[in-house]
Amino acid sequence: MNGNRRIATVTQLNNYIKALLDQTPVLRNVWIKGEISNLKLHSSGHIYLTLKDEGSVLRAVMFRSAAAGLAFRPENGMKVLAGGRVSVYERDGGYQLYIESMEAEGQGNLYVRFELLKKKLEAEGLFSSARKKPIPKFPKTVGICTSPTGAAVRDIINVLRRRYPLARAVLYPCLVQGEGASASVVDAIQYFNRTRSADVLIVGRGGGSIEDLWAFNEEATARAVAASEIPIISAVGHETDFTICDFVADMRAPTPSAAAELAVPELAAIDRQLGECRSRLDSRLKEKLNASKRTLELLSQRSGITGFRRRLGELQMNVDRLQDRMTAGYKNMLERNKRQLGIEAGRLNALSPLSVLERGYSVAMAGGRAVRRLEDVTTGDEIWTTVADGRIKSIVTDKEENADGNEI
Repeated sequence: MNGNRRIATVTQLNNYIKALLDQTPVLRNVWIKGEISNLKLHSSGHIYLTLKDEGSVLRAVMFRSAAAGLAFRPENGMKVLAGGRVSVYERDGGYQLYIESMEAEGQGNLYVRFELLKKKLEAEGLFSSARKKPIPKFPKTVGICTSPTGAAVRDIINVLRRRYPLARAVLYPCLVQGEGASASVVDAIQYFNRTRSADVLIVGRGGGSIEDLWAFNEEATARAVAASEIPIISAVGHETDFTICDFVADMRAPTPSAAAELAVPELAAIDRQLGECRSRLDSRLKEKLNASKRTLELLSQRSGITGFRRRLGELQMNVDRLQDRMTAGYKNMLERNKRQLGIEAGRLNALSPLSVLERGYSVAMAGGRAVRRLEDVTTGDEIWTTVADGRIKSIVTDKEENADGNEI
């Protein structure tokens, strides 16, 4: 006997609980913060996922109509803010969050701005491989747009010195983080283009958060990179960090050191290739000379007048003399090239920014710019002076102009 018991089916119970949740105002519009896991981007356009924190998990679904408006691509491990309603999926008897909008938590606004600008510039064709300029194989001057005090500039210069000391490195000091950084990077790129003082540019900095790297996600920076007539290698961040600048640049390097390796060839490898070419040339030359000698010997053995044989002998001697002259000329050319190589390497070392510092000179920076004139600073300004082994902080207390008004 059932007595006073009220008996319901599983479906009836699930429908009853769903009705309770649907009628609860606080559950109709909730925002949940959590980390995405078990992400599934279904072919139907729906997104299935689990939101989790340190203590619990919550099943969630985002239907295609809502997912179409996302400004970013969700990934496992991404922290998000998800807004929607809580209800029951009657078939499984489990409650879940029906997501109507979602943004990346913490870096949400920046990430959305990143994705929007990326889509905009890609639609304009700025990422197209067809517009990317080739990097010169043997650049005479490498322009560097980065901070003068960071590790990136030292890494770049060290690699350039080691791989290809014939190239001249020119640094344009600029801000790479914080307010004014984008404008500073744009100034550097435009300076090199205006003066045509470099064959290839390395633009970048070390790794960091999306906020630290934001100067290289600004539209002004991207358009300056795209407009550059000088090929640009983007070297922003570490291997896993991508910026808008990376997509627009003619080549992307995962680190500043890697950018330097891509900017110049390796002199040792060139020397090896020259050696291989010389060996092949010598081999081919010997083959042709030996073939000519054999032909002359055959001709000399044929019957004929004595004068003809003498003529053959003279021709053979001429071939021997030509061989000696060619060998001597080739050796002289190699010696001249080696001497010139040493001279250019010495010039590069003398022009290196680090060598200048080692000789006792220093660079004064105020507000991220080099101090060249009295008008660049005012009393009370903070100055950082870079010397060979570090930096010195100073405060401007007074200024004094030269008596004749000329620069020292």
